[in-house]
Amino acid sequence: MASLVNRIYTAFNPPVAEKKSDAIRFGILGAAKIAVLLTPSRPMALIRPAKSHAEVIVQAVAARDRVKAEEFAKTHGIPDVRDSYEEILDDPKIDAIFIPLPNSLHFEWAVRAIRAGKHVLLEKPSVSNSTEANTLFNLPELRQPNGPVLLEAFHNRFHPAVHLFRSFINPADVAHVHSDSMIPWVLTAKDNIEFNYGLSGGSMMMLGTYNFAMLRMIFNDEPEACLSCDTSIFGDGVHDKCDYAFKAHFRFPNGGIGEAENTMRGSILWKPSEARVTHKEIIVPDKALPSTQEKVLVRRVTLHGFLHAVVWHRIEVKDSYVIRNKTDGRPVQKWAELKTHKAYTYKDAAGEFADLPGEDWWMSYRYQLEEFVNRVKGRQTQFWISGEDSINQMRMVDMAYERSGLGLRPTSSFR
Repeated sequence: MASLVNRIYTAFNPPVAEKKSDAIRFGILGAAKIAVLLTPSRPMALIRPAKSHAEVIVQAVAARDRVKAEEFAKTHGIPDVRDSYEEILDDPKIDAIFIPLPNSLHFEWAVRAIRAGKHVLLEKPSVSNSTEANTLFNLPELRQPNGPVLLEAFHNRFHPAVHLFRSFINPADVAHVHSDSMIPWVLTAKDNIEFNYGLSGGSMMMLGTYNFAMLRMIFNDEPEACLSCDTSIFGDGVHDKCDYAFKAHFRFPNGGIGEAENTMRGSILWKPSEARVTHKEIIVPDKALPSTQEKVLVRRVTLHGFLHAVVWHRIEVKDSYVIRNKTDGRPVQKWAELKTHKAYTYKDAAGEFADLPGEDWWMSYRYQLEEFVNRVKGRQTQFWISGEDSINQMRMVDMAYERSGLGLRPTSSFR
């Protein structure tokens, strides 16, 4: 219990690193308050992890309301306040831009930032639909030598627990995946931006996109089709195009089925996010068995807490064995082996990531920032979310919205 308390306390109150002279200086677009458990708040997503990184300085913030920007800067110790987003982009002292604006504004300001020669850490979902994604991630500026770095901030995918979880999975043998996440109803309201269609809202955009990304990581492939997508809406004539809950099924190229379920109006009793993977039955060679029998294995791997693993997570690997007659399939013997794992650091995760830096109190945002800085500095990155990955992610979101009947989120008029 003491280690749990210390880990969480340090995660939210990290030590402050001495900054290097060539540190990357960030500008933040927007200063609105965001519920911490709903979508990443600016302190959690950048400001807090930046404190412990010697090569990151949060230099400036701009908001449409300067008073809010000044209050935000004072609260978080940000030196400079600008009157407009354009001033941030025009500031030669700024190297990188963090964009946590409403979804519908992601495309425009990411494009503007890249055209201004800034690196971009872009809050998920990257944009409103795959049309925007295709344009954004194929900007010619990104292909130039020493061009800007652009990353969609799927922070949870950088945490060691997710990579240890994946090491127990053979994507080709995955038969079924269930993923779910939720937010208690008390943390959302009908008139919030997450239910505003004009701002590209909806539960699939705000939270379900994490579930979709987990399915794609587990299958290590892209879905062929969305078989079904049932949604819940307020149905009040105002919010009819925005889902507050959904359940979708996808078919993947290996024949496996991926299921994603999410609600932003859940029970007040919070349930950690979960990804549960069931493998196909495989034959296990066993020379000790008579020729009339065979041993079969079905593996189930579950990751509890894939969204905020620093707080708590658990990986369960359950291998269920059956020895059966080959002729009629009658079981002769059954047993199961269950092992549990956790990985708060890459040293815990071992394998190909074992030598990567990290502390048990690092949030997934901190692991993400480490790799972002590495990419900007021209150093090797062990894990990265490519532009192609982000385009495919938005294709999956579009696929679900089309199947649901709610339609795609609107495309920006900015060019």
